[in-house]
Amino acid sequence: MPRFVLFDLDNTLVDRHTAFAVCVTEFCAAFADAAEVEEWMTTELAERARPQDFVRLRNTFDLPEPAEVLWAAYVERMAAAVTCRPSVLEALGALRSAGWTMGVATNGASDIQRAKLRAAGIAPLVDGVAVSGDIEVRKPDPRLFELAAQRCGVPLSGGWHIGDSPEADVHGARQAGLRSIWVRGRPWPADLPAAEREVDDVLEAIAILCTEGWR
Repeated sequence: MPRFVLFDLDNTLVDRHTAFAVCVTEFCAAFADAAEVEEWMTTELAERARPQDFVRLRNTFDLPEPAEVLWAAYVERMAAAVTCRPSVLEALGALRSAGWTMGVATNGASDIQRAKLRAAGIAPLVDGVAVSGDIEVRKPDPRLFELAAQRCGVPLSGGWHIGDSPEADVHGARQAGLRSIWVRGRPWPADLPAAEREVDDVLEAIAILCTEGWR
């Protein structure tokens, strides 16, 4: 059985919360009503941002730029703000050298998620990527995990998934037949069975894979 793991992206491999705050402040600086635009974006896009949100942004503040131009500028700034810690990149490289097949299964718009993967230095280290925007299916739907495994060139069964969302990552992985490691941070729903393992940081999850995840 191949050593196979899928990772979530936002707030698992990269810190979206910090990158989002930096991106929004810089994005809004050019607007006359920057404080109001920043407040709107911070509220409306806190969990995720999509191209259609920038239609709403343009209409709400009567901005002159087309929505697609605003979206492209946001994608560029968000990618520039996202970083992956060197220690995480090093750990991913070590997993790859140890013979693990690695992929990313992430919710979000395809262009922004892939831009973040490239900018953070993660893209060259993984074998396949599946973004919900590719097929308009979001985790916890098992089809996104299946697509990620297919793009990695391995069967889905017997693998692992690491992520921060109890519903999307842990429950979704279980529905797809994967073992899961939960990166703590969000509240855990009382009615949801526990993940196989729980950690405070993705580095701890990778360490688990290195020592016992292949069994």
